Amino acid sequence: MCGACQQRAPAFDAVTALLHYRPPADYLVQRFKFAGELALAPLLAGLLAIKIAARHSSLPGLLIPVPLHASRLRERGFNQATELARVLGRRLDLCVDHRLCHRVRRTEPQSTLPLKQRRANLHNAFTLNGRLASTHIAIVDDVMTSGHTSGELARILKQAGARRVEVWVIARAGH
Repeated sequence: MCGACQQRAPAFDAVTALLHYRPPADYLVQRFKFAGELALAPLLAGLLAIKIAARHSSLPGLLIPVPLHASRLRERGFNQATELARVLGRRLDLCVDHRLCHRVRRTEPQSTLPLKQRRANLHNAFTLNGRLASTHIAIVDDVMTSGHTSGELARILKQAGARRVEVWVIARAGH
């Protein structure tokens, strides 16, 4: 763990990242996310599924994509995390619930904020719309930078009864 995580441990228990967020991975993720090249989802999530299956550890009972606020979903036309989770669910035979978690307020994009403002930007940004179908959950997203998005979502999942929350991402920045 990094020094910051040692001082203030995140709510999630583990992270699995396919790639480091640097060339050429950053280009692929940006084309997928911002240019709407949805054909990259099966490639990226398929490779992540292979990495996860090779771990030989227990799989979660539920995949939850990081939700977008409704206004951002309308702008983009799709949720990149949902697209990835659908592929992962099919490849690993796991249940995906893209309706359980909801982003209740529009937040600033984390990538535009200084590190110190990221946690506050996401505080109370998510809510659950039902009960957890599993106590072992994986949050799915495209990129992890500071970990604050996944941390806030993991926090509310644990408050709702999750015992283990993993984070699965295509790329991880830093560390």
